Amino acid sequence: MEAIGGSHQQLGHFRAIYIFTLVIGVLLLALVGGWVGNHLGGLAWQSDPRLQFNWHPLLMTFGMIFIYGNSIMIYRGMRMTRKRTLKLFHASLHFLAFIATVVGLKAVFDSHNLATPPIPNLYSMHSWLGLAAVILFSGQYVVGFVTFLAPGLRQPLREKVMSYHVIFGLLGFVLAAATSLLGFSEKIFFVLSSNYANLPAQGVLVNFIALFVVLFTSLVIYLTTQSHFKRQPLAEDAILLTGQNE
Repeated sequence: MEAIGGSHQQLGHFRAIYIFTLVIGVLLLALVGGWVGNHLGGLAWQSDPRLQFNWHPLLMTFGMIFIYGNSIMIYRGMRMTRKRTLKLFHASLHFLAFIATVVGLKAVFDSHNLATPPIPNLYSMHSWLGLAAVILFSGQYVVGFVTFLAPGLRQPLREKVMSYHVIFGLLGFVLAAATSLLGFSEKIFFVLSSNYANLPAQGVLVNFIALFVVLFTSLVIYLTTQSHFKRQPLAEDAILLTGQNE
């Protein structure tokens, strides 16, 4: 009875932190949206390369931070959902993050190439680390799809790949968060230059965005690495191990 009570208490703690993490993620998106809309001039596409750039921080934060983080947490956040369904949700969220990332990268390359004069691409630490994060994320998606969704792979091999899939998934998420911090810092220095030292409203806002990125990332890592928060297998999950039809 004591073990059951402790388990319920831990689950209650998890739910509280999980909901708080989701709130932080939504607030992060709202802050980035407010920055783009109120300080950077809003959004456009190729008709205005300067404003087209603004899709980049918005979509990369949405895809590589918010959606990526939620995809990582989904196995613990939706613990009463069957594992087969969770795999499909996990893959779908990753695909949504991938689409947002592709459009976000298209926006930044267009904004550089269509500017007058053109702006060089892929020269900064932000761009190099960002490219590494996207490549790692894409590789993870392909490996995960082939290993855990495509039929035919034996369970022992899936279990062996799983440990690496988890490690590199978290590594990619942390790398994406670190890259975003570099990107926000780079952009605010370009926009404000020496005036940044005076802490104008835009500078304070971007500093808060950075804090929310760190907080959201830390909470996601915490929730997904604590063993006592781990999702317990459901009886129906045995179907995935035996290969029997429902």
